Amino acid sequence: MGCDGGTIPKRHELVKGPKKVEKVDKNAELAARWKYCALSTEKLRRPIVACDLGRLYNKDAVIEYLLDKSADRPNSEVVSHLRGIKDIKELNLTDNPAWEGERRNIKGDRYEDMHCAMFICPVVGLEMNGKHRFCFLQTCGCVFSDRALKEVKTEICHKCGDPFKDESLVVLNGTKEEVDKLREKMEEKRAKAKATKKIQSPLKLFLQRAKLQHIMVETTASQQSLNPLHLPAPRWLHPQRQPEARGPSRPWKRSRRPTNLSSPATVQLNAPKTRRPTGSPIPPTISK
Repeated sequence: MGCDGGTIPKRHELVKGPKKVEKVDKNAELAARWKYCALSTEKLRRPIVACDLGRLYNKDAVIEYLLDKSADRPNSEVVSHLRGIKDIKELNLTDNPAWEGERRNIKGDRYEDMHCAMFICPVVGLEMNGKHRFCFLQTCGCVFSDRALKEVKTEICHKCGDPFKDESLVVLNGTKEEVDKLREKMEEKRAKAKATKKIQSPLKLFLQRAKLQHIMVETTASQQSLNPLHLPAPRWLHPQRQPEARGPSRPWKRSRRPTNLSSPATVQLNAPKTRRPTGSPIPPTISK
């Protein structure tokens, strides 16, 4: 049986079999995870931030999401664990000197290495293109390769010199098992911080007041030691407000109300008071 023109169809053209599973190109997947933002799917550009799960974002895209979470955005489930700006850390990345930028091969007359990355490890020099395991420190944000941390074991950052612990290491774009471990670690850390905040809420207020009083007392002592004339320090430096010093008390004098309001200058305020008899009249004295 043939068709017009003498063509003979084959079996796979007439019988529909099961669909083949499309294989994802590993190189394209690596480029998408290490060169594009996980939220906005745009190319990564400074400043670049990372979350506790090791995903890379553009900082402006995360800020726009935090300002308006109600808007319908693609890949919003990727950042559902972000509560605020404190849940991300800005990365301190090292530029790759071999990176020529986006317009390195405009003409298309030379070989273009797709694995060339924008950033490298500052210790070993490995490119951050997904072929090698990279980590960042939650304390300072510096990024290193896992090989550098294993070969040069230290408790001080190789780039900035800040101390760190192994607990502060977060794997960038890790596997599914590594992401699950990081999620458990993040939830445990948040629960611990929430419990500590409830316990220390009254204690924190007391410590703040005690610290403020201690600072005020130290300031007063330093002012007195630096004052050669031993002059009293201002009242606002004292932890407790002292009563104002007053002079000796004066006897209270009763002022006589003027009788003639039209001419107050003629009234003698300090004139002696005359008393009138209240009982029987005083008998006259008899002179001998």
